[in-house]
Amino acid sequence: MTQSPSRTRDLESAIDDIVASYDGPDEVNNLESAALPNRRAVIEAFDHIKPVLLMGFFSRHALNRDNLRYSLSAHLYPAYELLTEQICRAVGYERRMGRLACCAEDACHDVVLRVLRGLPAMRRDLNQDVAAAFRGDPAAKSIEEIIFSYPGLQAITAHRVAHALHRERVPMIPRILSEHAHGRTGIDIHPGARIAGGFFIDHGTGVVIGETCRIGRNVKLYQGVTLGALSVKRNPDEDPWDPKQRHPTIEDDVTLYAGATILGGETVIGAGSTIGGSVWLIKSVPPGSKVFGGPRTSADG
Repeated sequence: MTQSPSRTRDLESAIDDIVASYDGPDEVNNLESAALPNRRAVIEAFDHIKPVLLMGFFSRHALNRDNLRYSLSAHLYPAYELLTEQICRAVGYERRMGRLACCAEDACHDVVLRVLRGLPAMRRDLNQDVAAAFRGDPAAKSIEEIIFSYPGLQAITAHRVAHALHRERVPMIPRILSEHAHGRTGIDIHPGARIAGGFFIDHGTGVVIGETCRIGRNVKLYQGVTLGALSVKRNPDEDPWDPKQRHPTIEDDVTLYAGATILGGETVIGAGSTIGGSVWLIKSVPPGSKVFGGPRTSADG
């Protein structure tokens, strides 16, 4: 459809107004966006790393020990190239914005190599996560069903990669990965959270795990669990990569039922405890506790 001259003028006027809206000190306009990491490239790198962690479940051809190295290399070389470029972009952008000291390009390569060297340990944790899911869910018919289908395993797989990058103080990219998993699973795990092996999220929708949360081995969560912070203000003098603990510690062998809310950096759920559905806790409970019923602020009662 041909635009009339008056309609064209109106459209051009609207475009002028939009251009003008990008001026001003408070605008989040980022006209240098080409220098930022590319979200699709970051996810593509993760999609190469994920099969490496559980190769036999994602390969498109028959695998054996003779061709395993070739199959791994087919994923790890592109993962290395993609991640290195995106980390260099993120670091370079943060440096230009004055939020990061000078960092050599070689450091980006070193970061990626350290993350890739950590994949064997990551695989061991994931193997424990899968085993915990199979033990903890009688509805699971097989290990294969869990790996292919369970959102909790998808979320923890992304988290383990994101956490490795977060430990290296890589800006932006860990959060891109965690939010990619969040969007696909409904499970929100900050990449800074420390989570040991044998972790199982059953059902999973609505789970929130905060940045400074610490979770021990063989912990089981149901849907709607929140491991959050009490209301705190941002401390401008705090190292953003080493913040004070604001979120709870969950010790080994704890079960948190649906809708439980545990808040605060000084709150510790002792080993072997069971926290019932919809319980609200802002104080610690000793090992072996069983807390059920209405909302509580302590282990009393």
